[in-house]
Amino acid sequence: MEHGQVNSPTEPKPFVEQVEMQGHIVDSLLLPKVLDAILSRGGGYHIHEFVLGEKQDDPSRVRMDVQAATGAKLEAILAEIHPHGAIPTDAQDCVTIAADIAGTFPDSFYCSTNFRTQVRSHGDWIEVEDQEMDCGIAVDADGSSARCVPMTDVVAGDRIVVGRRGTRVFPPESEARRGNLFEFMASPVSSERPKAVSVREVAAAMKRCRASGEKIIAVLGPAVVHTGGSEHVAELVRRGFIQVLFAGNALATHDIEQAFYGTSLGVSLDHGLPTEEGHEHHLRTINTIRRTGSIAEAVQSGLLKSGILYECVKKSIPYILCGSIRDDGPLPEVITDALVAQTAMRSHVPGTGFCLMVATTLHSIAVGNLLPAWVKVACIDINPATVTKLMDRGSTQTVGIVSDAEPFLRMLVAELSRGSCGF
Repeated sequence: MEHGQVNSPTEPKPFVEQVEMQGHIVDSLLLPKVLDAILSRGGGYHIHEFVLGEKQDDPSRVRMDVQAATGAKLEAILAEIHPHGAIPTDAQDCVTIAADIAGTFPDSFYCSTNFRTQVRSHGDWIEVEDQEMDCGIAVDADGSSARCVPMTDVVAGDRIVVGRRGTRVFPPESEARRGNLFEFMASPVSSERPKAVSVREVAAAMKRCRASGEKIIAVLGPAVVHTGGSEHVAELVRRGFIQVLFAGNALATHDIEQAFYGTSLGVSLDHGLPTEEGHEHHLRTINTIRRTGSIAEAVQSGLLKSGILYECVKKSIPYILCGSIRDDGPLPEVITDALVAQTAMRSHVPGTGFCLMVATTLHSIAVGNLLPAWVKVACIDINPATVTKLMDRGSTQTVGIVSDAEPFLRMLVAELSRGSCGF
């Protein structure tokens, strides 16, 4: 099927590039997004071929010319529509340039998304490994493999992809075809969603993840402890529903403070009231662990007998504690170099199928930046803005649930205990 030209009659558009898209481009609204992007940037298009899938699972295909008044405008349009899966029909190998300075990309480097990506090398399309947004793509010397590389990890001589030629992106599929919470409700956050349904779907996703042998990462903020949720998280660790923990100094400190003193920031978790000299408990907790040597040594010596970190040590669950300028102490295991912490977190991303983020804005956004788009994310926070910020920064696979930490975690543990999700 050939369609007519859509163009501005007042401005000639002699610069043309033919692109194609295929897949579920209609029900996912990818095609309308591409056409809108072309027109909104002052371009035009001419559709040469449009094949619409006859059944729900059938892919569609479109081939069209993208037109612009200048070469610069055409490049801007192509850059805009490339992440939506529009790639040139004139397939060519990707272009690489050797990095001349360690820790920097060459000019015009290709900036990665968190969507599945391929590059063309020696006539073959190869998968980009370690997919992550806001990175470059390094191709090995013989052109047989490619991977996302953070800017700070670039080594002089690395072959870095420049421009979009020979790259293609596979954006996420249709909202219209989504069948569960993580496919249908990954949209603007609302505090009015039924919590029981949301928790049930999160539990189901976690069980499917474990049944498939994938890891679950938990990203937790100190409000998990403040609200009384430590025991629920400890139960998730004991039951095998957390394989990696990302947190900061505060979560670990208050979790251990609860084990030592029964308080969090000096407030009794049993009575909800400040205790005498309770304001000193967090600092005394840090000092005790530092004198012992480490959290692990405190567990092994019998000093630390309960809590999230205790269960992690007992189950050999890795925990990455990333520090900030606000930290007291910090605890011995806290990584105070942000780049070192990023590298440590990245090392645990491969093999992850699900990420549970509870009550932490900065850690959630940081981890969201590291995850490929196919890792499902549940972000739980009392503040809807936390989830909105996460999604605005590109983690579109996120389901947001507005809830305080302890009630959500209590319901989640209860749902996982029911065995109603086929695990």
